[in-house]
Amino acid sequence: MRWDAQRLDLEEPEVLPGLPTVRGLLRSIEVPEFPGLTFHEVRAKSALNAVPKGSAMPFAYTVNTFRGCSHACVYCMAGDTNVLMADGSQRRIADLRVGDRIIGTDKRDDYRFYVETEVLAHWSTVKPAHRVSLADGTQLVASGDHRFLTGRGWKHVTGTGPGLGQRPHLTTNDSMLGFGRTAPTTPACPDYRRGYLTGMVRGDAHLTVYRYQRAGRVHGDVHRFRLALADVAGLHRTRAYLSEEGVATDWFEFSPGSDRRRPMSAIRTSAAASVARIADVVEWPVAPSLAWHRGFLAGVFDAEGSSSQHVLRITNADDEMLARTMDAFAACGLDAVLEDRGLPNEVRTVRLRGGLGEHMRFVHLVDPAIRRKCQVQGTAITSTADLRVERVEDLHLEMPMYDITTGTGDFIANGVVSHNCFARSTHEWLELDSGKDFDQQIVVKTNVVDVLRRELSRPGWKREHVALGTNTDPYQRAEGRYRLMPGVIDALARSGTPFSILTKGTLARRDVPRLAAASRDVPIGMGVSMAIWDDDLHSALEPGVPTPRARLDLVRAITDAGLPCGVFLAPVLPGLTDRMDHLEAAIGAIAEAGATGVTVLPLHLRPGAREWFTAWLAREHPSLVSRYRQLYGRGAYVPAEYRSWLAARVAPVLARHGLDRQSGGTARGLAGSTGAPAGSDTGLPGDESAGFPAGSLPVRLDDRVAVAPEEPEQLSLC
Repeated sequence: MRWDAQRLDLEEPEVLPGLPTVRGLLRSIEVPEFPGLTFHEVRAKSALNAVPKGSAMPFAYTVNTFRGCSHACVYCMAGDTNVLMADGSQRRIADLRVGDRIIGTDKRDDYRFYVETEVLAHWSTVKPAHRVSLADGTQLVASGDHRFLTGRGWKHVTGTGPGLGQRPHLTTNDSMLGFGRTAPTTPACPDYRRGYLTGMVRGDAHLTVYRYQRAGRVHGDVHRFRLALADVAGLHRTRAYLSEEGVATDWFEFSPGSDRRRPMSAIRTSAAASVARIADVVEWPVAPSLAWHRGFLAGVFDAEGSSSQHVLRITNADDEMLARTMDAFAACGLDAVLEDRGLPNEVRTVRLRGGLGEHMRFVHLVDPAIRRKCQVQGTAITSTADLRVERVEDLHLEMPMYDITTGTGDFIANGVVSHNCFARSTHEWLELDSGKDFDQQIVVKTNVVDVLRRELSRPGWKREHVALGTNTDPYQRAEGRYRLMPGVIDALARSGTPFSILTKGTLARRDVPRLAAASRDVPIGMGVSMAIWDDDLHSALEPGVPTPRARLDLVRAITDAGLPCGVFLAPVLPGLTDRMDHLEAAIGAIAEAGATGVTVLPLHLRPGAREWFTAWLAREHPSLVSRYRQLYGRGAYVPAEYRSWLAARVAPVLARHGLDRQSGGTARGLAGSTGAPAGSDTGLPGDESAGFPAGSLPVRLDDRVAVAPEEPEQLSLC
């Protein structure tokens, strides 16, 4: 439910780092109890947002205390977990940022390939930690909810206990997919820099001193150093390292590009002292250190290496260079072989063996400058690494955890394929918010209560229905810090304005006594979204958001206080949660909690949400992919036939529990609940065919109808 009036309407302009221009900014803060979130406190100019004329909504105004939503997600990996970047390097997951290019995977037919993708979101929190140890020495610290790709599909780190609620989880019978343990990349030191310069200069540079007679000169000595490359990254590093050694060089364009070759740039110096210094730096050391060997391999690979066909090679014709290259591979614990194909120019090749795992260990250990040679895009996921799960240990401590959302739905963590977070897309499936608003940057309208009181006191205010929770949840976690809702409730009640609240945040229990008191003065509607009833599906699709049972406790607290409460059981997932036993259990539990009405809503797959859900479905329930293509092939909504089928399926269950009543307002006046007769339409609030369950919209005191309790059945005496 989006309209232009829901944009921030703030006062003075001020630019926030990493955000669009936001007006009225007071300060931006981060607080320990909300790790990974930044609150941007602003002064709003208005609080009431008018719904456009002619809208299908059964309310005229909305109030949004926040822009953005801090509902928790599953933050899965320890901060020092290495994520594979698109250029072949690694970065700690804690240090990733939105927009970073990383490696994910893509399944094509029967094979899965490494592909480039983007970090779309990044979060953190504190979670109980578990350590997963693999046979090749790889270790991963993650939450129990985290999932990794194994030869038998996606598995959680831990199960949820015995019985029907058990979920697929890692055991010692599982092997993960990926290339496994690599090597740490350590900072450059003087030995590394000298090794790099030796490999680069001896491999590809022109370094010479020669003499010729010139008239009027005592001698004709010429000193010359020149290095020309198509990849400027190698030139930049060489130039920087030479500068560390006191050698200044000039940069120039060496040759233009053509249809058959790339342009080349170069660095050079003709100073006698500089050329002599370079010659000294690249002398072969008597006892080279490991750091020198690492630097030498990086330099010679940048100069003469390749990784065509995903095979890493270094070629040269010089016996000394080849021997030193083999020695450096051995010193680094890398398995290489010298291949001689008997070429006339005597060029031979040192080839690294061991497949992609050793390829990536080489890249991360020696850290070449030219990253295009280090990429894995397009490589099939096959590995000789032993990635069997040896043990999963509960570390019995809580620690900061991080997770990301990516374009492919996964990423490479410590060399194995890891799932990413999907929780944000489920907010779009429920269509209670804008996906873009759900970010780590939470804009807080700190003065919203004062502004609302001023607007409600205007002579022209007609006390029309005001809805809260239509765009962002007013009881998200940030409300626990800012406590804006008590003031909003009091302002609406004292002005005689009817209002409704739609939430899935159990923090609303805090304000139940205040809401009960307000209901004696104005009509109030309360709605609770139940998202997904099934525990496993809830964990997979809405992790971190309050559980369905926790939200049932909220419903019970609301109704125990004498307030009405309608429940949106949504979304129903075709083939997953539309079974009769599932619907019976969910509706029965909702009825037992005291709900006054229920609307059952099928899944909507609008653009943005569709991509997330279909990726999840393909991984977790591939047998349903073809059915979803058929159901959602023509748009975001299921066909009328499925809606009618679902309506007929739940109608008797709702009627049996007395939950088939509607609130007076439905979108465009349609009887949209699935409790209506078969053939009537169903949809989400904000959809033109939406129905609102009884209790979710305010009803004038004079119009309230008491519902008599059922008479208990009497036993006949016979």
